[in-house]
Amino acid sequence: MTAQRTETGRILVFEMDMPIRWGDMDAMGHVNNTVYFRYMEQLRISWFDAMGVGSDPAGEGPIIVNAHCSFIRELRYPGAVRCRHYTGKIGRSSFETYAVLSRTDDPDTVHAEGGAKVVWVDHPKRKSTPLPEHVRQAIVTPLLSAPMP
Repeated sequence: MTAQRTETGRILVFEMDMPIRWGDMDAMGHVNNTVYFRYMEQLRISWFDAMGVGSDPAGEGPIIVNAHCSFIRELRYPGAVRCRHYTGKIGRSSFETYAVLSRTDDPDTVHAEGGAKVVWVDHPKRKSTPLPEHVRQAIVTPLLSAPMP
């Protein structure tokens, strides 16, 4: 994957596919709204794992301070979700992340978009701390796609 900056200045840094499970659906027969947040969470955690960036309770690491999602089209079983992860504005101790969810059999049709603000935290002090340079570089470096779990 090569660096692709969108017209909004976001950089595509990671993507992965996830199966839509039967249990992801609600009584209406489509994927429940809370599951979209789980897809985005797994995308973000898989990206952190691929970068080698984790959270050390005795040290530093990323936490999210907000999360949002716009539901555009229903996702339904069976199928798989193509999840694309972007980074946006980077601050002293935080950065914006964005996710675009589509189906693998129709990757150009967006079903949901959302994201989260990530803050780098010193856990023992319970406060934000500047992003380490290696993390600052990693969050703008595209990685290979992850295999479907």
